[in-house]
Amino acid sequence: MSERFETKTVHISHSPLGPGVSKTTPIYQTSVFAFSGLEEVEQYYEGNQGYLYTRNGNPNQVELAAAIAALEEAEDGVSAASGMAAIMAGLLAVLSPGDHILVSDELYGGTYALLAKELSRFQIEMDLIDLKRAGSLSGHIRPQTKMLLFETITNPLLTVVDMPHWITEAKQHGLVTMIDNTFATPYLVRPIRFGADLVVHSATKYIGGHSDVTAGVLVGRAGLVQRAREVIVNYGASLSPFEAWLAARGVKTLALRMERQCDNAKQVADFLRRHPDVEQTYYPGEEDVSFFHCRKQGAMISFRLRDESRVYAFYRSLKWIKLAPSLAGVETSVSHPVTTSHRALSEEQRQTTGITSGLVRLSVGIEAYQDIIAELTSALLSE
Repeated sequence: MSERFETKTVHISHSPLGPGVSKTTPIYQTSVFAFSGLEEVEQYYEGNQGYLYTRNGNPNQVELAAAIAALEEAEDGVSAASGMAAIMAGLLAVLSPGDHILVSDELYGGTYALLAKELSRFQIEMDLIDLKRAGSLSGHIRPQTKMLLFETITNPLLTVVDMPHWITEAKQHGLVTMIDNTFATPYLVRPIRFGADLVVHSATKYIGGHSDVTAGVLVGRAGLVQRAREVIVNYGASLSPFEAWLAARGVKTLALRMERQCDNAKQVADFLRRHPDVEQTYYPGEEDVSFFHCRKQGAMISFRLRDESRVYAFYRSLKWIKLAPSLAGVETSVSHPVTTSHRALSEEQRQTTGITSGLVRLSVGIEAYQDIIAELTSALLSE
């Protein structure tokens, strides 16, 4: 099999449970698996029999996790019921009560809420740190510090931090690094190559790609992933077979979709930078992605309206670009971070990080970029 990324995405392998070999993976839509006798049950617990109960494992779950692990060049992978479930599993695979975690100050609001509202109940503490400039973690390290967490491309301001630098810094202090690669996908960058211990995806986004599945995947070092797998099983956060099947099907077109969406986004970002009603456009520059394996800059754009009082009129004036609190489908969509993805942050936190009312997050789809620009032009000029 070719090692080229585009070929690997298409040829996801599966292991049939019976003698017949289907070209595509069947949906194993079952809650439980049958055994021919007690001997087979014992074989399962000895690791020699495949499946027992879908909460513990299912061929569709395994296929999705194995596919992303292969694309990310990781030792192992596990799927979960959502991106948040995968993040939770990664955190709890490493952190115990009393531990401390360092987290980028530009972070998805849901991840912040998980740490601030849920893991704090386990006396797990976090510090938000600025990773935009290369520096040292020394001033933030405590004896209880166990992990560094950040995103390859941040949500929603699209900052690309110096990932190789911060992974090296974390290793020098004995920290486990977990990287959220949702916005970039392994098409653009593979953090494992730089020494990341864990990589997490909301497979709801680009992995699935069609806004019809909710799923998460965590890949990385085998020992950590195995512990995360136990967390997912024990917390009942397993992915359903049908959702896993949909996400795995989406993987097969990941390279094609990302190529088109990234190319479209570059054209749209150039347009927004020139538009007089746009105060600022957030989109990675070519220099920001110098360590990416594919030198494209992603398919997400954020921009700030010059007149924030027109934000409601802007969203109201869009016709076929939908306002939706998610991203990465084949259709272009917009969201309003203040009222959706980053609602959990305080007003002070949002102002500090630049997530203001006039900020629009744009997920660029696979349509003709000229039509995307025409739709945005109309909405920006509306009253």
